[in-house]
Amino acid sequence: MSEPIQVSLSALEHYDYCPRQAGLILLEESYADDASTVRGNLLHQRVHEPGDESRPGVRTLRALPVWHDRLGLTGVCDVVELRDDGAVVPVEHKAGPYVSGGPADVQVAAQAICLEERFKTPVPLGYIYSGADRKRHPVAVDEALRRRVVDLSRAVRAVLADTVLPAPVADKRCRRCSMNELCMPKLLANQKRYRDELDRLFQPADESPGDD
Repeated sequence: MSEPIQVSLSALEHYDYCPRQAGLILLEESYADDASTVRGNLLHQRVHEPGDESRPGVRTLRALPVWHDRLGLTGVCDVVELRDDGAVVPVEHKAGPYVSGGPADVQVAAQAICLEERFKTPVPLGYIYSGADRKRHPVAVDEALRRRVVDLSRAVRAVLADTVLPAPVADKRCRRCSMNELCMPKLLANQKRYRDELDRLFQPADESPGDD
């Protein structure tokens, strides 16, 4: 039995936010920064240095590689806390505000699933640390969220296997996306306008009068 195509944990979050954004990153290796992504990169620089520290009651691991063989998932956890009561708790760091039920929940749930395989213990809870309000927001890794991770991993794997960019969404998400100019959602979502623009750009020159 062949192994499934590996899907990164970050790709799940990208696809959940916008399938086309994920496709541009995965298939064309395209990416563009804006103020929000720069803030996120700076935040992650502080937590992506591999490390191990301890304080009473908890051992903290940083930049911990994780994977799940059956689901074909792989990635790196920002922070994982190993608590004295046996709990294993992932803490994903985000620069922007936390949105309950949003794509970040998928990423931390996927981390929990991978940690369960690595540490052989249930991981029912994770946290999203928001740099916007400097708070931890709990994420219950319930069955519904686990199914969402599985469904998204299949969707991302299909994009990788088919090598076809998903269609643009052209909605309010695009205004906040750093890849708006690379994606051209408004133009591509309007297929008639897109075809008209192609016809205009590539229309052959008119033949001169009298030419055979």
